[in-house]
Amino acid sequence: MKKVINFLSVFISIFIFSQVKTVKKVPVKKAPKNIVKKAAEEPKPNPELVVINKDIPVLIPKKKDGKFGYINQKGKIIIQPEYHIAVFFAEDCNLLNSPNEKIRKFGTKDYATVEKDLISYRVDHAGKRVYQFKDADLGQCKFGDYKQQLYQAYILNGFYGIIEKAKFVNAADYRDYQIYPQYQYLFIMEGDDVADPMIVASQNDRFGVIDVNNKVIIPFEYSNIKRNFSWKLGKMFDVTKDGVNYYYIDANNKEY
Repeated sequence: MKKVINFLSVFISIFIFSQVKTVKKVPVKKAPKNIVKKAAEEPKPNPELVVINKDIPVLIPKKKDGKFGYINQKGKIIIQPEYHIAVFFAEDCNLLNSPNEKIRKFGTKDYATVEKDLISYRVDHAGKRVYQFKDADLGQCKFGDYKQQLYQAYILNGFYGIIEKAKFVNAADYRDYQIYPQYQYLFIMEGDDVADPMIVASQNDRFGVIDVNNKVIIPFEYSNIKRNFSWKLGKMFDVTKDGVNYYYIDANNKEY
């Protein structure tokens, strides 16, 4: 009996000890934090560069008080007039092919050429002068395939018309003319679409613009329309009504 009591005492002691024994905790390794890099934020578009007409540039050269700056399509001045020369934002092939690779980016259409105090610069859409021209930076232009003009002006009895060179045979046959000679003057503007060029025309001492089907695009209400690269570079015409003050219009005859 005594042995039984001793055995029970030992068993109870072991049981109690096992219940109060502290359980050793195994430390849990923390998983490494994944560092997520924030993507570089894209530059926010300039709200001033509004697009009303997708066919023309967002910034247009504008002359004020004898100096050139740039306006947006709403007519608001974005780059203040301070330049003797300001042209459309367009590629500059001499800079695009510069021997200095760091300079080539300034030859893209994101920049425009301006001139002040006989010094030429490239400016961005905010008007910042980002590059000053240097002769050492200028490369040779690489001309692509030249687009041969399909049409040309033709003079008959002192009047201008339009012929398609490849089809014109008999000057005495009116059917050989694209536009039978009837204008005081005609000039085919340089452009990318040789099949449908814009043609500066003069009638009754006033200038307008027609197409090869003799459709009037710009009414004959101007004293002059410059024969330059404004159509090729900006899809616009450089016009004046008084022979002094020039400004740009689009193909809908809207003034800027």
